[in-house]
Amino acid sequence: MARRPVAWLGAIVLLVEAVGVVLLNWFLGMVVDKQEMSLAGLDPHAMTVSTWIAGAVFGCYLALCAFALARAAARDRAPGRFGRLLLITCAVVHGVLGAFCVGLVGWPAFAFMMVVLGLIVLPLVAYDRVGRATPTTA
Repeated sequence: MARRPVAWLGAIVLLVEAVGVVLLNWFLGMVVDKQEMSLAGLDPHAMTVSTWIAGAVFGCYLALCAFALARAAARDRAPGRFGRLLLITCAVVHGVLGAFCVGLVGWPAFAFMMVVLGLIVLPLVAYDRVGRATPTTA
């Protein structure tokens, strides 16, 4: 089965996405700072800094998800409990963002988000849990 290459590809895509999110938020923060935009009277500098912080936090989250997938691919085993929870939350985030992408960005962005969702979910379901108890029939 192609679970290892899919996990490696998912890790690479998530890492590229993490860098893209950080760069996008950095650019948006610069635009807000240069235009001195304000939203409901908020300080433009505070909006710039909060945009940069949000981009860094989300980028680190995606990089951590990429690390969990890369570790699963390198070991050729299912991720542990924390890794599974991390990847499940990442899959949910990509599903929700994909739903928003249809209306805001368009179908190509939705297709990309669904491909990334598939790259996250496939390693979660493809790896068998080691030591899983077999169901008994009565």
